Amino acid sequence: MTEPKSPCLQSNLWPVMVGLIFLSLAVGFSGEKLLAGLKQFRSYDRFVVVKGLSTKDVVADQGVWVLNFTVTGDQLAAAQALIESHEKNVRAYLVSQGLLDDQIMLQNFTVSDNQAKTYGESDQGAPRYVLTEALLARSSDVGAVLRASQNIAELVKEGVTLGTPNGGWNPAPQYTFTKINEIKPDMIAEATKNARVAAEQFAKDSGQAVGKIRSANQGVLQIEPRDPGVTEGETPYKSVRVVSTVEYYLED
Repeated sequence: MTEPKSPCLQSNLWPVMVGLIFLSLAVGFSGEKLLAGLKQFRSYDRFVVVKGLSTKDVVADQGVWVLNFTVTGDQLAAAQALIESHEKNVRAYLVSQGLLDDQIMLQNFTVSDNQAKTYGESDQGAPRYVLTEALLARSSDVGAVLRASQNIAELVKEGVTLGTPNGGWNPAPQYTFTKINEIKPDMIAEATKNARVAAEQFAKDSGQAVGKIRSANQGVLQIEPRDPGVTEGETPYKSVRVVSTVEYYLED
């Protein structure tokens, strides 16, 4: 006949059993957390790099034009009177195209005397004096600047010799878009959205899901000519372009 366990022994076993129960629960909980951590760590090794593009056509809001014209003569006073007459014609022409008087200013005025050269030979038979003047027109009325440059032949008909000496070069107007900061936030948001779409398509094709952003680079906004064959500064019609590069984690 088995002897019954003493009450003292039973009371000693109860704390041990309770401890074993808590220990098993703790081990199970830790194992679950460890497994989840390993899965999460593994997911951090998987990511996709995508690019998102945003473009927007804009029109310049600032136009600057340097207009050169030249006269020659053997008498300085006569040459000076002639270039003053040309200046009046040029100013009147610019105003007729929509520019304002206070938007037109003298940028440069030079006088060259062939007989006063200190080196080289003077141009035999050439006029003694060459006078060149440059007027600068700056306006937010880009249409007026564009119109003036397109109708420049009217000045030639009036006898104005455009350009600088020895080549007659005359620069084209330069157009600037100054409101880039106003459109920048929306363009970056659109580029990032397009990057997300590309990442979701990639994840779908590979049987995964897009997770959080790992890193992002908004890129640099670039201003390019809208139409081919011209430089960006010489056209009022421009295209703003931004590319965002984003890395997304991939999840099962």
